[in-house]
Amino acid sequence: MAAQKINEGLEHLAKAEKYLKTGFLKWKPDYDSAASEYGKAAVAFKNAKQFEQAKDACLREAVAHENNRALFHAAKAYEQAGMMLKEMQKLPEAVQLIEKASMMYLENGTPDTAAMALERAGKLIENVDPEKAVQLYQQTANVFENEERLRQAVELLGKASRLLVRGRSSGESKFRSDSEFHLDYIWDGLKVSPRFDEAALSIQKEKNIYKEIENYPTCYKKTIAQVLVHLHRNDYVAAERCVRESYSIPGFNGSEDCAALEQLLEGYDQQDQDQVSDVCNSPLFKYMDNDYAKLGLSLVVPGGGIKKKSPATPQAKPDGVTATAADEEEDEYSGGLC
Repeated sequence: MAAQKINEGLEHLAKAEKYLKTGFLKWKPDYDSAASEYGKAAVAFKNAKQFEQAKDACLREAVAHENNRALFHAAKAYEQAGMMLKEMQKLPEAVQLIEKASMMYLENGTPDTAAMALERAGKLIENVDPEKAVQLYQQTANVFENEERLRQAVELLGKASRLLVRGRSSGESKFRSDSEFHLDYIWDGLKVSPRFDEAALSIQKEKNIYKEIENYPTCYKKTIAQVLVHLHRNDYVAAERCVRESYSIPGFNGSEDCAALEQLLEGYDQQDQDQVSDVCNSPLFKYMDNDYAKLGLSLVVPGGGIKKKSPATPQAKPDGVTATAADEEEDEYSGGLC
């Protein structure tokens, strides 16, 4: 079966080359017919699991479409070539071709298709190169925002923000066996990363869009995420300002989110680790997106914090213990001077 498909692909390649040849009676190559044959060859090679040959056929198809000024079809062919590279586990090269395809989609006037291609590229590279994925998600969000598709834009910004937070630490993770938590692990040895600064800006942009589309409850959650990021940056002033500015969001003042954040900031300011931990272990924080919930669990107040001391209770004197000198002096005059 595979050999048959390979031979079929080779036949289509030969036909395509004939369409590109010129002669005395044929002055111009037939790019349209050649592209069609290259496309058929790519499908045949793909079915035969010959992904390298399929990729080459897709690239030839793309060039033929470009020569024919059919940008949309050329972009499709480049995108297909990228998917062949994905099958070969050559993800960076695959992303490059998909990015090229997205630019051609934009040039052709089809931004929706360009955005979907960029998002697809981000998903491909996310586990290999998170930094590149962040860039792709932000580009996708910009395309959607330019098309006034704000809900799609903010969704992609959210993916970028979480990746920026996720890449924050070089510490090792450990399993948390406490069944009370839905989290799988917390982070040890947290090291502040420059990505926190970018995360704070990204979350602010999310928050602005949610406010614009009047999704106020999600604004509250983004405020919590912002505060956690700022506190991990050791920037209490920015965290406090973030809460203060959120009072202008309808319904925030007096909400559960607002009360929890005020309690968190109070505990952090007073270096009360118990109070901070109580807030961060509350369901409101614990059941946020995992990346932000982990920030809460790993939050440590400056200096390591202080523990609450129980008030000292006066101890009763045991039987048989003699009174102090002060007690004796008081007793001496208890009956008066006479």
